[in-house]
Parts: sequence; C-alpha cells; structure tokens
Amino acid sequence: MFLAISILAGLSAYNAIGADTANDSDLSSASNGKIRIILIGDSTVTDKSGWGEGFSRFLTDKAVCINKARNGRSSKSFIKEGLWSQALALKGDYYLIQFGHNDEPNKGERTTEPNTTYREFMSQYIDQARAMGVKPIFVTSLVRRQWDKSEKSKINSSLVPYVETVKAVAKEMNVPIIDLHSSSKKLCEQLGKEKCWEFSPIKDNNEYDNTHLNSKGSLIFGRLVTEGLIQAAPELKECLRSEPAPEPNSIGPVSIFIIDKYLVSPQSMFYS
Repeated sequence: MFLAISILAGLSAYNAIGADTANDSDLSSASNGKIRIILIGDSTVTDKSGWGEGFSRFLTDKAVCINKARNGRSSKSFIKEGLWSQALALKGDYYLIQFGHNDEPNKGERTTEPNTTYREFMSQYIDQARAMGVKPIFVTSLVRRQWDKSEKSKINSSLVPYVETVKAVAKEMNVPIIDLHSSSKKLCEQLGKEKCWEFSPIKDNNEYDNTHLNSKGSLIFGRLVTEGLIQAAPELKECLRSEPAPEPNSIGPVSIFIIDKYLVSPQSMFYS
C-alpha cells in the first residue's frame, strides 16, 4: 500500500521555453504580446532535420518562434508555392530567411542561378517583408559537411556562390545577416569529420547524412544562430538565452518520497 507519494514535477518547464508551439489560427492568442520570430527556409531550418527546434530553445518567454520552413524548398519554390505569402500573413515581427541548398544545380524547377535568379528572389523577400512593416534578417546556409578527399579536416562547400550572393544583397539592401555558413563551417572543421557524425542523422542506406541535423545538431547550430542574432539584432537580447531551456517534453525536477518502503527512481514512474 502506498504510504505517501509526492511528485513535484516542473510541468511549467515547457512554458518557460520561449518557443511556444502554435497553430497559425491560434497565433494571436498564443503570442500574447510576445515578439514573433518566424523562420523561413528549407529542411536545414525545420524542427525535425534542421536548427529550428534548437534555436527555439534559446528564446526567453518574451518571444515566440513560428517555424514555417519546409523540406525541399528553394528561394524560388517557396515563393511560387505561396508559402511566403502565407508566412507574411502571420504578420510576425522578425523573419529569419535562409535558402541555398535547393537552389543549387540539378534541383529541377527549384534551381536558381546565384547572380541572377537567386539574387532576384532573395531581394524579393526583403522588399515584400519591408512592405509589410516587418524586419527581415538573412541567414546564410548551414554548411554541407563536404569533406576534402585529400585534406580531411577541410570542407569544400558547394554553397559558397549562394552565400556570397546573399551577403552582397544584404550589404546593398542594408539587411542584417547571420553568417551561419561561416560559423558552422568553422565549427565542423574544428571538430573534424568523425565528431560531426555525432550530430548527423543516419540515412536509409546506413550512411551519415552530411546535410541535415539530429536533435543534438539542432541545438549546436541553433546556438550559433542565436549568437549571430544577438549581433544582427541587438534589440532582441532580452529575448535570447545564453543557455537553452529544457526540451519541450521535459517535465522538470521530480521529488519522490517512499512507496511501500522502497525508494522509487523518477525513471521508473514515467514512460517516454
């Protein structure tokens, strides 16, 4: 028979995370006056395979993150499919915009050319965001872990032409920019190929995915985005944490007394 059970679970841990999860229809009530940061991009920005979820854990309760990134989209297809219009309709305060991976050659109708069509589409994001009275911020593409065959500690990134173009557009149009490509490349080269496998998902063929991120990678590169955002938009400093909040499914600290004279561990009382 239970003598006493006291479970003091920190169920408010999730509420402490600034990245509230909200459906578009519930956005106004979920925001409650918080700064709304909307993520725009491809799979490397999403919550499931990019830095989006990790970044959201660095937000305080003064901000809410809405991730509108979609797998497989380029700067061109995101606009052509109406996804950009839908994101603008949310009337966020800040839009973090990252494209490049699916703009590269051999991507079919999604492909853009760095100095022409890619430049045009990236400029369109800025013009239309500003027309809506919201603040756009560019994020250069998360580096592909494309290791040099002769010098294994170096990455030869195929994304460089797109990165250079978005930097040029940012300078011309006076757009704040987070240079994630440079910071992620530097970090990966410091860690080395095998260490990078720790945050690389495993593909169906049992090979490492050198483009996308697992949950560990999301947090690592979400931190880099956060650090870049402090520089790009210092007015958001109060919205950003120096350390991540607990995972969304965390229940926080648990305190347990005696059950039938046995000490029961927290792990034995909860199931994932």
